[in-house]
This record gives sequence, structure tokens and C-alpha cells, in this order.
Amino acid sequence: MDTAVLVIFILVYLGMVFGRYPGLALDRTGIALLGAIAFLVLGKIGPQEAWDAVDEPTILLLLGLMVVSAQFRLGGFYSFVTRKLANADVSPGVLLALLIAVSGVLSAVLANDIVCLAMAPVLVEGCARRRLNPVPFLLALACAANVGSAATLIGNPQNMLIGQALDLSFVEYLIDASVPSVVGLAIVWAVIRVLYRTRWTGDHNVPHIDAPELNVWQSSKGIAVIAALMIVFLFTGIPREVAALSAAGILLLSRRMESREILGLVDWHLLVLFGGLFIVNHVLDTSGVLGQVMEGLRRVHVDAEQPATLFLVTTVLSNLVSNVPATMLLLPSATHPSAGAILALSSTLAGNLFIVGSIANIIVVDQAQRLGIRITWIEHARTGFPVTVATLAVAAVWLWIRSF
Repeated sequence: MDTAVLVIFILVYLGMVFGRYPGLALDRTGIALLGAIAFLVLGKIGPQEAWDAVDEPTILLLLGLMVVSAQFRLGGFYSFVTRKLANADVSPGVLLALLIAVSGVLSAVLANDIVCLAMAPVLVEGCARRRLNPVPFLLALACAANVGSAATLIGNPQNMLIGQALDLSFVEYLIDASVPSVVGLAIVWAVIRVLYRTRWTGDHNVPHIDAPELNVWQSSKGIAVIAALMIVFLFTGIPREVAALSAAGILLLSRRMESREILGLVDWHLLVLFGGLFIVNHVLDTSGVLGQVMEGLRRVHVDAEQPATLFLVTTVLSNLVSNVPATMLLLPSATHPSAGAILALSSTLAGNLFIVGSIANIIVVDQAQRLGIRITWIEHARTGFPVTVATLAVAAVWLWIRSF
């Protein structure tokens, strides 16, 4: 076993667990990039091999869809929808249901991280104006964004990766994931409705949110493009990354929206994180270390190629290192016909358990904290634990039914 490869890999994935190292300003993206650089410096991989290790279709699909999401954000669509929801003359329970439905649907066709980033501050503002406790609604936003994003192969970064790497059918996956996602959204509503039934009200200062006003033309362009994109995904064989980049190119041809503004909202850090982890995992695989580790696990009856084991391992690992690194690490074990759906559903739904389980959770908690709303690990887990257990159970049963 190559000790240097194993040590660097462990250091990288410990960084994924804790998010940073004491005394250093490195975040997860910096740690992944540093791991890739270390392998290059030690000669464990050459520059051309490192470039080839990066899955270009996944990166291009992510980039294209990020540009589409940026169009909605700059066009004021997210803030408009969130303010309409917050101002709806309905009871807190009905408002919660509307929020879950809208954020779930948006996250299925647009990147869930951007949905949370754009909606969370405006949601806090709306709750403060109505003297509502923002915490249950913020938790609902994060949980619903995760559950809703599980429904499609473009809802979140790990699903995009799985769909591209395993060449999954968009329609077939939609059939696999639609029932767990729809039932999962109902579970999110039921859990939060019960937990906060006597804690709907709250007295918070109304923050000033500098969100873009609705631009009907720009938002309409975004809606037309994403509708066309979904038709392409559902009914044609055009490569998804080509379709997404074409959509991005159409939106960049604008007389009003500057390219600098649109590209400024692309999550370049996430793209670099993907690139770094692609290289790190490639070295682990080609060095033989990954094969030796998997063989050792098989000896103790832990075979990740078996569907049930893959489901459980993905669930646990997603909460240790976050769902994107977990998915990358487990992709070589995705050999079973249903492995793609298992990886996508379990990694995404498991992300609701702890704050660090998904980027969407981290975004919502961070946005809330900037506006003076503190969501502790315990507060999140009180909702996340029952939501995760129930939604994973539904997914497991549905996938078992689908296997027959």
C-alpha cells in the first residue's frame, strides 16, 4: 500500500469532515485543491493525467446550470416568489406548506444551493414583518430544498455527478426518485408542523435585504430557457452538459444583463472543489489503495457494491464528509443496476441529518446567522433527525419495490 497516498487522502477527507484545519484559513475547497497539488508535487500523478481525471461533462453541466440559476437570481425571481409567499394571508401551517412545496419544486429544476442562498435572507425579512419565528421556516427551506433536489438529476451537484458518471436516464431516475421526494416533502411539513406547533411567533428586528426587484423580461427568459431545457432532458438524447451550456449561452446573449454579473454568481469554489476531489480520488484508485481498502471491508462483510450496504454506507459517509465527497468516493462501487438511484437518494436525503450534511444546510444557517438568527446543531438535529430517518425509510422501501 502506498503510504503517502493514503496519508494525503486521509488528511483531505478529514478536512472534508471538519471543514478546516486549526490555525489555517483553508476551507474544504482549499483542502481538496491542496491535496491535488500534493499528489502532483510528489509525482503521484502528472499534469495531463490530473487534467484527464477531472470529469469534464459534470463540470460543464454544473457551470451551465449555475448560469441559468444566476439568471433567476439577477432577474429578481427568487426574491419575488419568497416575498409573495411571506405576504400570503394564510395561517403559519399553510404558509409552511406553501414554502416547502415551492422550494422543493424550484430545487428540483434549479440548483438547491442557489435557491437557499437567494431565498433565506428574504424569508427572514418576511417572517420578521409578520412577527413569525423564522427558525421553522428556515429549517423547512433547507430540508425541502434537499428533498426536492433529490427528484431529478439536475437538482444538486452530487446528482449531476452521478447522472453523468453512470450515464443515467433522466426519465428513469425521475420515476425512481419522484415518490420518495413528494412523500418526503410531506414528511418535512408534518415534522416541523408538530415540533413548532406552539412556537410560530417571534419578535425580531426587520432586516433590510438588498434583493433585486422582479424584472419580468429577464425572469421570463429564465423560465422559458429552463422549460426548454427540461424538455430536452426528458425527450431527447442530447448530452446534458451540451444542453446546459447552450442554455447558458442563450442567457449570456443579453443587452441588459452583464456577463460579469451573471458569471459572478457562478459557484467557482464548488467547481474547484469538484476538480480537486476528482484528482484525489483518481490517485487513490489508480494507486491500488482504494481497491485494497474495499477488499478489506469485504472481508468483514461490508461490500459497498451490494445495494443495501451501499445505501447504508452512503448515508453514514454523507454525514461524515458531506454528500459530494461521499458520492465521489463511492462511485467506483456503484456497479449494481439500481446503484445510481441508491447513491443519489441516500446521499441527498441523508444531508438533512446534520448541518454539515449538505451545502444547502450550511448556506441557510450561515445566512440566518448574518441576520441575527441562530440555529444551533441541536435545533437543526431536532428536525433533521426525524426527517432524515423517515425520508430514507420511504426511499429504501420504494427502491426495494422498484427492484421487482
